[in-house]
Amino acid sequence: MRVLVIGSGAREHALLLVLAGDPQVTALAAAPGNAGTAALAEHPGLADPSSGEQVVALARSWRADLVVVGPEAPLVAGVGDALRDAGILCFGPTAAGARIEGSKAFAKDVMAAADVPTARSEAVDNPGDLDAALSRFDAPWVVKDDGLAAGKGVLVTSDVEAARRHAAAVLENGHPVLLESFLDGPEASLFCVVDGTSVVPLLPAQDFKRLGDDDAGPNTGGMGAYAPLPWAPAGLVDEVVDTIVTPVVTELAARGTPFSGLLYAGLALTSSGPQVIEFNCRFGDPETQVVLALLRSSPSSLFLAAATGRLAEEPAPAWSDGAAVTVVVAAEGYPGAVRTGDVIQGADGPGVLHAGTRRRDDGAVVSSGGRVLSVVGTGTDLDAARADAYQRLAAVHLPGGHHRTDIARDAAAGLVAMPVRA
Repeated sequence: MRVLVIGSGAREHALLLVLAGDPQVTALAAAPGNAGTAALAEHPGLADPSSGEQVVALARSWRADLVVVGPEAPLVAGVGDALRDAGILCFGPTAAGARIEGSKAFAKDVMAAADVPTARSEAVDNPGDLDAALSRFDAPWVVKDDGLAAGKGVLVTSDVEAARRHAAAVLENGHPVLLESFLDGPEASLFCVVDGTSVVPLLPAQDFKRLGDDDAGPNTGGMGAYAPLPWAPAGLVDEVVDTIVTPVVTELAARGTPFSGLLYAGLALTSSGPQVIEFNCRFGDPETQVVLALLRSSPSSLFLAAATGRLAEEPAPAWSDGAAVTVVVAAEGYPGAVRTGDVIQGADGPGVLHAGTRRRDDGAVVSSGGRVLSVVGTGTDLDAARADAYQRLAAVHLPGGHHRTDIARDAAAGLVAMPVRA
């Protein structure tokens, strides 16, 4: 099978790495790719990953049997529709299905119709309504950009003035604001492969959104992750599939917009049970790096079954024992204006996945974005996986770069627990 992966981040590097080890895959291409993915896949070139016309032309010229779309922006823009219209198999939803991520208000409407537990919310599209809407919520305030914001459009704060400023900035940028009630309990991410009807869950993971240790600083696209969750009860995945993912998949199909691809449920595991924080229409970054590091069955077979509506016939995924941890190395200034062009030492080491990188004409790997690398470690348990990840990280040097030192620390120490059910 010839597989084309669209995207250029560490998520796509992780996808390419697991596909490269799949005996059913005979050729791999990454578009646009990055400095690290060139060792695994051809780089045929792609100017605009969100252009359905360009992606279809590339898939045809490269003779792709399956196209895996990594980022959300091309999916929301309709790249999945363009590929399907051209008769090319695609792992990724249509634009209508991708609205589950592209519009948080739409996702809330779907969840309400499907009777899925989620935070109380209110959409605001007029600055004159903002103060009254804020007054209907208690601290901490949760303020979200209703559109795509690369994981950085959310503010959780106990300062109502900070909530007001963030909301006003979102409105000024032309996007509606979504206010939500705060959900207690630890967070978790569950990826589910979906073919419009059937749902196949992958391993649950937990990511770390805040910039600094002990969850200090602003939200980011994600500074690290681990899988699986040793503190989660055995029935958690089944409960989430039965009460959250399947009802949403059923509701989307009933609306005439069946979802096919990867449906990502971002969850708060509250005292009243799992509740949805958000849905995404694609693999999450950095959780993908740890989930796929533990996958031992064929990813291409799973993706192809979803793309062809045969997921019910596919064997359940097989997983390695043990755990995986990834730590993100970010550029100076991230998540704000970042410094780029710095030479990275150790970028081609084992377990190092590239995100914001490029290779100079002289062969040096240099930084080209905010989240530059994801360093992945594995082991028999979280302690061993943490040690492996940070040992590998010690061989990497990015001038001005920074990373968290506490990824999976509390979970490894047994300090994370589900709240007692009310």
